[in-house]
Formats: sequence, structure tokens, C-alpha cells
Amino acid sequence: MLLTDIDDRKRAEQKLRQEEQELRQIVDTIAQLVVFLSPDGDALYGNRFTLEYTGLSLEDLKANNFRARVFHPDDVERVREERRKALLRGIPFANEQRARRHDGQYRWFYIRYNPLRDEQGRAIRWYAPGIDIEDRKQAEDRTRQENFALREQIDQVFMLEEIVGSSPALKTVLSSVVKVAPTDSTVLITGETGTGKELIARAVHKRSQRASQPFITVNCASIPASLIASELFGHEKGAFTGALQGRQGRFELAHSGTIFLDEIGELPHETQTALLRVLQERQFERVGGNRVLSTDVRVIAATNRDLAAAVASGTFRADLFYRLNVFPVPVPPLRDRKEDIAMLVAYFVKRYTEKAGRQVSKIDKNTLKLCQSYPWPGNIRELQNIVERSVILSNGDTFSIDPAWLSNPNAPLRESSASLTQNLQNYEKELIETALAQSNGKVAGSTGAAAKLGIPRSTLDLKIKLLKIKKSTFR
Repeated sequence: MLLTDIDDRKRAEQKLRQEEQELRQIVDTIAQLVVFLSPDGDALYGNRFTLEYTGLSLEDLKANNFRARVFHPDDVERVREERRKALLRGIPFANEQRARRHDGQYRWFYIRYNPLRDEQGRAIRWYAPGIDIEDRKQAEDRTRQENFALREQIDQVFMLEEIVGSSPALKTVLSSVVKVAPTDSTVLITGETGTGKELIARAVHKRSQRASQPFITVNCASIPASLIASELFGHEKGAFTGALQGRQGRFELAHSGTIFLDEIGELPHETQTALLRVLQERQFERVGGNRVLSTDVRVIAATNRDLAAAVASGTFRADLFYRLNVFPVPVPPLRDRKEDIAMLVAYFVKRYTEKAGRQVSKIDKNTLKLCQSYPWPGNIRELQNIVERSVILSNGDTFSIDPAWLSNPNAPLRESSASLTQNLQNYEKELIETALAQSNGKVAGSTGAAAKLGIPRSTLDLKIKLLKIKKSTFR
């Protein structure tokens, strides 16, 4: 009976050796690290790829110090206890280690340890294949470094000029600015009126390689259609009535720098064609001239219009839209940046109290709640104007805004006996009179009513005339 038990065991051992020999022949054809281990974790065998990769012999691999010779010292210490506990548990496990190549270079490997069990379920062997993950590790490291640099850069532009806030929506915009600024790609900034698109354009310029060169702005909506081409590309003497001498255009002035084309959606169709040529060939001709001029200018455009819809309706060239829309940067409206409102109010209060020589020690809490519940159809520009008006009219050291200026968006609509046109005219007249009062009746200039309202002077002059507003009463 004892002899029979020994015979059975011998046959089982012989079968196991045969199976292992067959398995070794198979794994020798595998082009990745494969090591056989004893239940205690000692190396028993390494396939041909392992020996060729490490430059070790099979005897070297079976030696007690093989891990110190193969794996990075930091990794040997890091995974020793983890591996010991996992082997005792007898369940599959994995780790990542750097294995030394025969030329001395280390590469990262993902090693998966799988047990071979006997009939009683005990682990009698471990098979540990290793997959090269060096490329993945390098990509992860690059991503970490880029994210760290990006966070640092975002912190640096966190309050760039008047870009104030910490909301996720704003951080997304600033992240786009940081990424696109070092390139020379064309940028299309979209967003509602008053969201600060020009500030975003300036941020892109200031973080570009052209930062020391000119930043030229053109509001395409404020220039008559008959003059926009001359404004952009210049004109030769005698090109049209009144052209008494030649004149450089904005593209020439912006050479080697950046040109910001605001309200690009208002550009006349014929000028769109000339702009397309500039973007495609970096060349243009002055109005009335035949000399081809080259330009090295980065173009940043902005619009509050839906250019895709304008393309569909035929009012904007599709090919120009695609040329402009290389890197779109959508700027969110203020109602999507509610977390930033308190910070913006504090910023503008500080700015205008210092300008007016006033002292304000606190901001009324109800005012902040009111501001955060208001939808701000005019966005940051509307908030800025209301804060400035409130600073002018406020008394004492507490800043507050008249609730009547900010209607509750959830309140029911008031009945009105006047027509919609009349209501709009009354509201428009009120806004213009407020801006004239703030600017002492001055229309033009950076501190004039037109600038405060964000419209061209010619447009405001026309509205003042139509609404029969007397500028002299505000001087």
C-alpha cells in the first residue's frame, strides 16, 4: 500500500515536470518577461526573452540576489513586503517595477503573479509575466508635468487685467488661453455682449511670443461698411474721394504682433473675401493699389453672433468661418459664473471708490444676494456700470445697490399699457441718460458715455438725437 502511494506521487511529480517542460517551451516563444517562482517567491526559471533582456544566465536568475540585480533598488524595497503578504495569501496580485536591461537602462513593467494550485488548492508554483509599460509611464509623467505647469500658469493669469473669478467656467476659459497662447494659431472668441472677450484676446496676446509687439484692435461693427476695407488694409492716395494721401491699415500697424477683430460677424461680404486671403496667403493689397504686401500677424477674432447660423443663411463665408474657428474659446455669460459675482462686485467697488476718493469698508449682504439672483443680461459690463453708478450715488462706508435697478427675474411680468417699442425706447433712454450723467455729458473718449455703454460714438449720437435727449443737462 505504501509502495502504491509512492508510485502515485512519483507519477504525479513526473507529470508535473512534463507539463512544466511543455510550458517552458511555450513561454520561450513569448516576447515578454516570464518568470516561474516557487511558493516562497524564489525564481525557478526565466524564459528566453527574460534572459536576453536582462543579460543574465538561468543560474544568475536562480540566485538569491537576482531581484537586486534585475529590479530598481527603490522598487525592490517598495514591493518587498507587499509581495511577501500576497504570496502568503496565495491569490493573484500585480505590481509595477522597473527592470534593468542588459545595457543598464531601466524600463517599467507591469508584473502579474498567477498561482498554479495542486488538488488541495495549495499554490505550488507562481507564473509572473511582465508587460513593458515604459511608454505609458512616460506619457503619464508628461501629463503630470503639463498639468502642474498648467496649474501654475492658470494661477499666474488668475486675475489678469480685469479677468476676475475662480468659477469652474472661468477656469476652463483660462486653461484654453494658457494652451493656445504660445502657439500662433488663429483664435475665435465667442460669447454674449459684455462678457469680456477683448480681455481674453489681450490675455492670449500677452502670453504669446508676440507679447512685446503691437496689439491692434478693430471693432468691425463701429466702422461704416464703405470704410472697413481701408481701415483694415490701408489705402493709396486718390483711392476714393477724400483720400488725399496714402494710409497704412491696421494689418500693417499690427505687423509681427496681434490684430483683434471684434464683432467679426458684422464684416461686409466683400471684406470677408480680402480677410480670407490674408489668413490663407498672409498677403493683401491696399485699397486703390496693386502692390502685394506681406504680413506676419496673428489674428484673434470675436463675435456675439452665431457664425454657424450666419454661414447657413449665406451672410458669412463658410471658408472664412473655418479659417477663423481654428481654436474656439467660448466665454460663459455671467449667469453661468455666479461663484464669481461677489469677487467681481468687490473688485469694481474697490476700483471706483479709489477713483472717486471714497472709503467703503463693507458691502451690504442683501446687495450680494440680489446680484447673485439677477441674470445679468448685459453680463460683466452691466455689473461694472451699475457698481460705478452706485458708488457715485452712495453715502457712508457700506456699499449697496438700489434693488429697483435689478428686477427679480422670478417676479411676474408687470402689465404695461405702452407698446413694446415704447417700453424699449424708455429703457434705452434711461440707460443713455445714466451713462451721460456718469460721464458729465461727454459722449466720446475712453470715459465717455459711448464707451460706458459699449457702442460706437456715431451710434450713440444717433440715438441721442432720435430719443431727444439733451446732453447739456448733464454737464
